[in-house]
Amino acid sequence: MQERLKTKGYGKGAKSVVILAHGAGAPMDSLFMESLAAALEAQGIANVRFEFPYMIRRREDGRKRPPDRQPALLTAYREEVDRVRRELGDDVRLLVAGKSMGGRMASLLASESSEGIDGVVCYGYPFHPPGKVDRWRIDHLANLKVPVLVIQGTRDPFGKPSELDAQGSIPGISRLCWLEGGNHDFQPLVRQPESQSDLITRAALHTRQFIEEALV
Repeated sequence: MQERLKTKGYGKGAKSVVILAHGAGAPMDSLFMESLAAALEAQGIANVRFEFPYMIRRREDGRKRPPDRQPALLTAYREEVDRVRRELGDDVRLLVAGKSMGGRMASLLASESSEGIDGVVCYGYPFHPPGKVDRWRIDHLANLKVPVLVIQGTRDPFGKPSELDAQGSIPGISRLCWLEGGNHDFQPLVRQPESQSDLITRAALHTRQFIEEALV
């Protein structure tokens, strides 16, 4: 049985719904995921969270394990998209999104087939493994036929501004928003006046603006 969490606004009357997938190492109810879901809801964006099979097994037996292979991850994500689309019908804008690995899977899923998907949002996209700027994970982005938003901390070791600048324009990304000082978890520098909660709130605001401006 798929593990899922919904916000209050999810369901009848929602105009836009975001499906949030977790990252490789933390579940759907991690502090980051809880904070992001709440921030999105505060912006009027209903959302639903789910867990990939390996994380469901971890929840059941408490044993840490690596993520499933990509085909299994994408199958689980597609099942969730189809389930949500059936529940909501065709009149609701449905976005696939996720933290790190979850966002990458969202973009891969939409690149293979955008059926039922109106947009993609990646929170801390893993452009490359930390310290390995020769291993970029961007080829599939050029195949995307729906708008894509990437929200990235400027200190994210999975992709910093200077590294992306050196790559030049990345086909497929409609909008790239930087969170000043944020790391992969949107945690700012200690000396910054903003908190992690502030940067997550800003990420939710960027998401709302993206939905209003890019998804027409």
